Amino acid sequence: MAAECKNVALAVLSLWSLISLIVIVVWATSPDRKSSVTCRAELRDATEQMEGAKVVCAKNQVALEEQLEEARQELGHQSAEILLLLGRLNATNATLEECRQENVALNGNISVLHQRVEQLRQAEANLTARISLQEEHIEVLQQNLTQASHRAESLSSLKAAAENHMQAAQSATRACRSSEEFLQKKLLKCKEGPEATPKPQKEPSSSTSSPSGVPALALLTCSALLLMT
Repeated sequence: MAAECKNVALAVLSLWSLISLIVIVVWATSPDRKSSVTCRAELRDATEQMEGAKVVCAKNQVALEEQLEEARQELGHQSAEILLLLGRLNATNATLEECRQENVALNGNISVLHQRVEQLRQAEANLTARISLQEEHIEVLQQNLTQASHRAESLSSLKAAAENHMQAAQSATRACRSSEEFLQKKLLKCKEGPEATPKPQKEPSSSTSSPSGVPALALLTCSALLLMT
């Protein structure tokens, strides 16, 4: 921008000098030209103006060069700042790329975690179903255990009753055997009695009939007790 300003200023000065020369030439060749003294005076004035213009142009050129130098320095500073900003921008882009890659990796991990959570939910559902089945099985086993306990109690009661019944039967059997032995002894005595002491003709019928009736009653009693057992 400073170089363009300098070129514009130089072009303006050149154009102004060219216009001044054209004016001088036109004035010198005009038909009603003035006297040489006036012309010299005017030429001197024009020359002085030209010199002043040159001085002003030189000052302006120096100022423009100074501005150009300042603009170059400012451009250098701006270039350095641009390079610094470019470095920061590159670092930021690199950081953004790393963040993007990390984001991709995190998204992948999130997907894996979602799958793992879904698997754990499925496993939890399966375990819940298995626990329900186990609880039902436990209830069935408890019911069976209760029934088995009742059966055991019933069997124990039946066993106790059977033992008591067996003891009663054994006692009845012993009583029957005792009665049988007593009756057999009595029967033997009854058989031996008529041989030792003979009686009249009518008596044996009555004596033999009574002993034979007693053993028959005893045998019936023992048979009834055995059938009860």
